[in-house]
Amino acid sequence: MILVTGANGQLGTAVVKNLLKKASASQIAALVRDESKASALKEQGVDIRVGDYDDTASLDKAMQGIEKVLLIAGTDEDNRLRQHQNVVNAAKKSEVQCVAYTSRALKDRSTLTNKLMEGHFQTEDYIKQCGMHYPIFRNVLYMDTIPQFVGEGIFETGINLPVAQGKVPFALRSEMGEAIANALLESSCSNRIYKLTGSESYSFDNLAATLTDLSGTQVNYTSTEKSAFEAQMKKRGVPEMMIERVTGFLIDIKNGQEEEVSPDLEYLLGRKPTSLKEGLKVLFEL
Repeated sequence: MILVTGANGQLGTAVVKNLLKKASASQIAALVRDESKASALKEQGVDIRVGDYDDTASLDKAMQGIEKVLLIAGTDEDNRLRQHQNVVNAAKKSEVQCVAYTSRALKDRSTLTNKLMEGHFQTEDYIKQCGMHYPIFRNVLYMDTIPQFVGEGIFETGINLPVAQGKVPFALRSEMGEAIANALLESSCSNRIYKLTGSESYSFDNLAATLTDLSGTQVNYTSTEKSAFEAQMKKRGVPEMMIERVTGFLIDIKNGQEEEVSPDLEYLLGRKPTSLKEGLKVLFEL
């Protein structure tokens, strides 16, 4: 049986949806914090297990009868590593054969500006140190997040970010979920790291040009200074801690941390991932 943690989240939902296409619901379990939000999964026959990354007793109970666990990264960045260790410890205690983890596709952990990303690599290290068999999925920035990055009013104000000519091989969350499901359904659990990225890396100039082409409205990209961007966010009332996190993320893009392209997503999907143009057409309803 495969247990998907964070199964009510967006990536977890995509993974479970794709598992159900190729496997019996009786072979799938979903770890959720709120059972009432998992009624649709329960109706499809998925085994619902209620638990929390901070509740070790609930994790021990959730691991019963499980052969593979997909640990989807928690969103509590400050406590992420400890929470992940709780899940891995519970899996090891219950003699789970395989622990998979959704990490991040970043070039060099030693030079990251956004230090919160280090928790992903520390989780990878911990899984290996515990002697668990694993596939690790290092996910690139979701194409789905582009509307959030560029902000509202993009067709009036253009794209203004401190990323210079940094590039990202954006990929859709839904296709990452499909690829992860396909990997989990393989009989073996080889110690392998997959880098799930799109087939081509795009700059924000490329992004602006594509949106211009699709919308018929001129969209310009302007590379702003980090200080000016931070001042804008502060003026909008964004908390200092959030400003630091967001700018750290963007500076890592500027520094090429996200730019590497890998064939792994195409391999697991069995087809080319959705292109930037086709993805943006859906995301912006163009």
